[in-house]
Amino acid sequence: MKRILIIEDDRSISELQKDFLEMSGYEVVCAFDGKTGFSLIQNQDFDLIILDLMLPEKDGFEILKEIADTKQIPVLIVSAKSEEAYKIKGLNLGADDYITKPFGMGELVARVNSHIKTYERFNKRTKNDYITVGALSIDKQGRRVFVSGNEVFLPQKEFDLLLFLVENPNKVFSKETLYEKIWGYDALSDVSTVTVHVARIREKIEPDPEKYQYIETVWGAGYRFRI
Repeated sequence: MKRILIIEDDRSISELQKDFLEMSGYEVVCAFDGKTGFSLIQNQDFDLIILDLMLPEKDGFEILKEIADTKQIPVLIVSAKSEEAYKIKGLNLGADDYITKPFGMGELVARVNSHIKTYERFNKRTKNDYITVGALSIDKQGRRVFVSGNEVFLPQKEFDLLLFLVENPNKVFSKETLYEKIWGYDALSDVSTVTVHVARIREKIEPDPEKYQYIETVWGAGYRFRI
């Protein structure tokens, strides 16, 4: 059974989410403050995290920062903050999706299903699966990325997006296509998520931030991984 952690200080919202997710076949653990939630993340295994931003003791942004370099797990932000700046910050810190309160429980369950299915699809491991392009190396089995021999950490969606582009070199993919491939046809976010994730990947793998060696922007069309 897949395990989900809900970090939400509003107990009525948390319990409602828990009820609907349990009816959908998930095991659900709830934390009502950021400190407790972070401790659970560090000491237990979960398949997805539902994270509020405005939390007592440790806010959602702090939690994202602290797990970004150590955990590969889908994170779905739920927040009453609808401003674009909050969404961009959350995605830049490694969140996989952002949903604004209030929202329907059916939508929440659909997003959870989508992210878990996508993670499972890209997390299937095969033996001796190693890709090297120039100074960039990808260990598919271990889900690890190296640049000039030095490991760089990519959260789940960043790794999935990079791997998809690398495995389909010299082909141009629109943002819409990449969104469907990585986030899933039934995902309910915004294709601008793709732009944010590409930017984060480039910061980590490109030797020259002004001249992209690997991921090329094809203006008006999308992105292409060059070899």
